[in-house]
Amino acid sequence: MKRKTKIYIFDCLMMAALAFLFALMYELFVAPNHFAPSGVNGIATMIEYVTDGAFSVGYFSLIVNIPLCVAAFFLIDRGFAVKTFIFSLLYSVFLLVLRAADLSQFQYDAQGVDTIYPVLIAGAISGFVYGLAVRRNSSTGGADVIAKYVSKKNPLLNFFWINFAINAAIAAVSFFVYAKRDGGGALVYDYKPVVLCMLYCLMSSFVGNSIIRGSKSAYKFLVITPHADEIEKEIVGRLHHSATRISAMGAYSHTPRDVLICVINRRQIEEFREILQKYDKTFAFVETVNETLGNFLKVK
Repeated sequence: MKRKTKIYIFDCLMMAALAFLFALMYELFVAPNHFAPSGVNGIATMIEYVTDGAFSVGYFSLIVNIPLCVAAFFLIDRGFAVKTFIFSLLYSVFLLVLRAADLSQFQYDAQGVDTIYPVLIAGAISGFVYGLAVRRNSSTGGADVIAKYVSKKNPLLNFFWINFAINAAIAAVSFFVYAKRDGGGALVYDYKPVVLCMLYCLMSSFVGNSIIRGSKSAYKFLVITPHADEIEKEIVGRLHHSATRISAMGAYSHTPRDVLICVINRRQIEEFREILQKYDKTFAFVETVNETLGNFLKVK
């Protein structure tokens, strides 16, 4: 119980730190460059732009996320809702505090030229925050909460596709929001805000998904062989791994076979292939494992 409490407290502190980083990213890279990022932030940014700064992103985030977090507490998961609420509340507070400070010397204002660079930086930081939040069973609020609820009600709907649909709608709306008037008063539409929004979402998704998949990627071999004893010895002696052994029967020949399941490091895949090539009547296939979980005692 104490361990769970410590983990929960650590998660909450992590969400507070991520909220500050997210707010700082917004002020340094998004706010000066007139494009809509993903999710509720994108909607809030466009509202702030249309109202000429009269309605702050920080206040809009609070108005939207507080009821969403309350609903998530009862409809999704309490731990998820509390941690998301901490992030959303502190994000708004940090945003309002940073807005009051003078950060002009640190802001990346591309002034309409090479805006792709601040967008890439903002997207990478956003993905980093998003990935760590998801790994702590939390979110950055807004569209993430809606997507999680929809995917819970209908598990066949992919969480990321729901987010994509929401962000695509925001990108489409930004085409009209960021239109400017020419000298004659006619509206001039530009696809640049749409492209910047999509690029931000793409970069954020790429970095976020990489973090969610984890750094403990590996390869899983499934080996069907009559030489299980010999291959097991080489796995233990040469690769310093173990394997799970299952007895099986060939569907066509009805010949008894052993099936070995072994997870190895990425750098050991060639060595494993060399082992398998020594033995006839051996069939194997390999799959990518995104992350390995669990701890095993080392036996000398």
